[in-house]
Amino acid sequence: MPEEVKKIEKTEASVTDEAAIAKKAKKSKRQVLKGRASIQCTYNNTIITIADLSGAVLGWSSSGHLSFKGAKKSTPYAATQVVADITEKVKKYGIQELDVCVKGIGSGREASIRALSNNGFNLTSIKDVTPMPHNGCRPRRPRRI
Repeated sequence: MPEEVKKIEKTEASVTDEAAIAKKAKKSKRQVLKGRASIQCTYNNTIITIADLSGAVLGWSSSGHLSFKGAKKSTPYAATQVVADITEKVKKYGIQELDVCVKGIGSGREASIRALSNNGFNLTSIKDVTPMPHNGCRPRRPRRI
């Protein structure tokens, strides 16, 4: 009699283990083949965000986040390190193709684009979305003396 009880307990335990394994398999990260990389390069920092085509952010990084300080944050070397960091973050999604949007005038623009292509991403398009003033601000009133 006790042997039968042990057999039943073993089969119930194996069923729950299989359910746990199946649940873990379902919980794997979704696969995204194409995404959009937004690069913002200023005189003080470089921020890179990778999102899918619907706009959901998959990962981001910046040179300040990687503990670069002061004038070192805006260097091309810092931009390549940011790309290496974000590549590790989004590797689990399986992104292969990227549309790149570059904003700003900083020294890390070209370095970050080159680093993206060197880290295994296929760049389908590169677009400059730097805001340009059309006619500028309204001038100050003239001084009355």
